[in-house]
Amino acid sequence: MSNDYKNNDSSMKYRSDRYGNPISQLGYGCMRFSRKGNAIDYEKAEREVLLAIEKGVNYFDTAYIYPGSEECLGRILRKNKCRDRVYIATKLPQYIIRSSGAIDKIFNEELSRLFTNHIDYYLMHMFTDYAEWEKLKTLGIEGWIQRQKADGHIRNIGFSYHGDTEMFLRILDAYDWDFCQIQYNYLDEHTQAGRRGLQAAAEKGIPAIIMEPLRGGKLVNLPDKAKKLLASGDRGYTPAELGLRWLWNQPEVTCVLSGMNSEAMVNENIRIASETEPGYFTEEDRKIVEQIKQIIREREKVGCTGCRYCMPCPRGVDIPGNFYYYNLMYMEKKSSARFEFAQNMGLRKEPGFAPQCIGCGQCEKHCPQHISIRQKLKEADHDLRPLPYKLGIHAARKIMIR
Repeated sequence: MSNDYKNNDSSMKYRSDRYGNPISQLGYGCMRFSRKGNAIDYEKAEREVLLAIEKGVNYFDTAYIYPGSEECLGRILRKNKCRDRVYIATKLPQYIIRSSGAIDKIFNEELSRLFTNHIDYYLMHMFTDYAEWEKLKTLGIEGWIQRQKADGHIRNIGFSYHGDTEMFLRILDAYDWDFCQIQYNYLDEHTQAGRRGLQAAAEKGIPAIIMEPLRGGKLVNLPDKAKKLLASGDRGYTPAELGLRWLWNQPEVTCVLSGMNSEAMVNENIRIASETEPGYFTEEDRKIVEQIKQIIREREKVGCTGCRYCMPCPRGVDIPGNFYYYNLMYMEKKSSARFEFAQNMGLRKEPGFAPQCIGCGQCEKHCPQHISIRQKLKEADHDLRPLPYKLGIHAARKIMIR
């Protein structure tokens, strides 16, 4: 894509990558495409992706481990002949790489899935520790990157990160990266890479792509007290709007990814992106953010973002599902959260209850939030399934599941 890229909606705002190429400040996160059963709803995803492209979104983020995502995005772009209108970002799952041959195998598979001969933004997926980069170096990753860039198969190289600030800074300095991707939102302002990491990247001229801008939906489904506080302001912000505007107010942020899975969400996020730029936030806006942060932290039980890196559990435990309803109990009414838990998880053929856990700890090795999952599952199950609910779910399952 050339620097003189033009979109059909001049209201979309762009920020530059390391080499001056325009990236839409709203990016499309392809992890959460809608599904029909076990498969992605291709027709629905196609409508949403094409709407986003038409409105000027040009950055699409997927990954090798997102089931069906790469192939779905590739099919959409090929069928509609719009590959050259967008940048594709996808990822090498470094945590499963055991040989140099595996790097080539996975990368070639990704090119095939995406129906393309190059990746615009390629990431080492989910670094949490410097040792992971060291392991890749022993497998010859630096020479491999140089060859792929020289051949035009990779345009920009980066990494996505889930860990503490100090380790992020170490990895940031370990290689001549073209960009990075970090979890960042107003609740994670000083955790993970955090504001300090964001600013360090900016000082090195490294663009920052933002994931989990609404912390897995937690900054949309605010406690009632926080919703009332936000509604009392004179800006008329929705919870999602507040979170997105907080990010785009910062010039160090290059692109904010949103896992959009409805046309309404695409249109709304594009509207917000088209209206926001650094300096837009007021002192009153910042005060409201701080007050909402305090309200949320008073009630949250587990800092789970629902990223699902802990999954699949070998025993079928739905770890993010248990934590979602556990937190919901303390953000809304306990009875309504327990009812939703019983209805939505308890009546599945494979319910994914916490007691199915055998304590293997596999999940904790992959958790970007470093949650003590095994202990928290016990606490969640204790609160979500007191005896009357256990009996009720058991009875309902006997009637409804055969």
